Amino acid sequence: MREYIDAASFKDMILCADAALAANTQQINELNVFPVPDGDTGTNMGLTMNTAATQLRKKSFYTVDSVADCVAGALLRGARGNSGVILSLLFRGISRRLKGMETVGTKEFASAMEDGVDAAYKAVMKPAEGTILTVARIASAAAVEYAKKGSYVEEMLEAALAAGAEALEDTVNLNPVLRKAGVIDAGGKGYIVIFEAMLAYLRGEIEAPQNAVEIGAAANDNGAFEVFSTEEITYAFDTVFIVRKTEPNVDLTPLRAYLSSIGDSLVIGEDDEAFKVHVHTNIPGEALTKSQSYGTLELAKIENMRTQHEDILAGKKAQSTDDLEAIEDELENTNAPAAPEKRCGVVSVCAGEGMAQLFRDIGADTIVTGGQTMNPSTDDILNAVNSTPAEVVFVLPNNKNIIMAAEQSVPLCEDKMVVVVPTKTVPQGITALLNFDPDKEISDIAEAMNESIESVHTAQVTYAARDSDFDGYAIHAGEYLALLDGKLIGSFTETSEMLERMCEAFAEFDPELLTVYYGENVTQEEAESAAAVLEGKLPDAELTVVNGGQPVYYYMISVE
Repeated sequence: MREYIDAASFKDMILCADAALAANTQQINELNVFPVPDGDTGTNMGLTMNTAATQLRKKSFYTVDSVADCVAGALLRGARGNSGVILSLLFRGISRRLKGMETVGTKEFASAMEDGVDAAYKAVMKPAEGTILTVARIASAAAVEYAKKGSYVEEMLEAALAAGAEALEDTVNLNPVLRKAGVIDAGGKGYIVIFEAMLAYLRGEIEAPQNAVEIGAAANDNGAFEVFSTEEITYAFDTVFIVRKTEPNVDLTPLRAYLSSIGDSLVIGEDDEAFKVHVHTNIPGEALTKSQSYGTLELAKIENMRTQHEDILAGKKAQSTDDLEAIEDELENTNAPAAPEKRCGVVSVCAGEGMAQLFRDIGADTIVTGGQTMNPSTDDILNAVNSTPAEVVFVLPNNKNIIMAAEQSVPLCEDKMVVVVPTKTVPQGITALLNFDPDKEISDIAEAMNESIESVHTAQVTYAARDSDFDGYAIHAGEYLALLDGKLIGSFTETSEMLERMCEAFAEFDPELLTVYYGENVTQEEAESAAAVLEGKLPDAELTVVNGGQPVYYYMISVE
């Protein structure tokens, strides 16, 4: 057993943690309390840690503190969702304690773990017990206790994990929400997965992966990719490219529809100057050709996933990710701060072309594509802030799980003042933006926007992603789930019953305004039919129907 961790070992420990999160993404996601399709904690922690692994692979390190500093910096910018932000805070505290250290022993590393917990608790406004914070606190306390008398790093982590695992099992009793759902905390599980992988590396049970690991990829006991038939890969070519736009506001909706028709795993990220596409397809050439009608093709990378998979099964190394990382770096470099053209601007997070256009129409300068199932990172928000041509930029997260990531961007922005308005839903964001008056004093603008969202109630209709028993409801996969201000109204098989129950809930607020935003899987006729029911039950409320085009939610309804 070892008494010290050096730079090379610490780097490999993080790479193993990244791989472990990737392999356990779905298991962690399934611990989410609501059975909604939120792809939340596991995905966010995995993507956050993956940013650190990506940076670590780009260089060599000679001291433990340089590894810790790289990890902390990458996690800060790559943090997604509340769980990702807390993860970044834990490692930021670790990095501060390891400053100036070439190697680290049990006392130093245990103290660093404890400092990470302190940093996370201080940064969270209302830290709740029965969460990742509890698990990390108890695990680090056990590490500190061991380090008072022991000198072996493996034994220290064993002690920390034993205490942490016990604390994780107890989260179901400490947290009322978890108690109702009968599950342990997802973030706490992610924390245990990270340190189990670190310990497994130190024991020599696993090796650090040399190539990037895809989030959500399954792994077998030997750390290799789960074996499946190469013929099961429907779309052979992993295609990534960047196009410089011909005009800032070019509508990518037709391109999005076309690429969806010829492949899957489509992701399009954009700013005013360029857009980046990731898609799996069998005809990458046609994807590139079609995209060139929207601008000038600058960079492209196409990889044959069938060949890669055959190489993996044969025990060969997959193709290097260096070129892909270069593409990503190039896109990041397009986001240099825009020169201020006005005093105040607005960045809004939302999903759906209709929603994005609505925000633009009422005054948003820059749109960050994201929301439920796709929380943007701190760096995504920071890039949007930098591309907004204003001295002061107001950010509307429009999702409770994005607020912390948005707040992380405030100290990172050197050239602009950033004000985060803590909107938890898209309807709150719309109301806040309608109350945005750029001619007022900054403090008065923020106050008016914050006050306006207090009167907004948000109803959401989605589907149950899995069977569940929650808060007295027996929920079955595929049923409609109706929520009001984040609380479950009920689970339904018929829309008529669901709308009836929602109207009863809305009536308690005596609403004056109802706005129905319908999603990408709802037709205009279906939306108007649902609106007619609401109008019949609540005749005194002024009702508006808007095509939001949002994913995940069939309907989002603003009740004011």
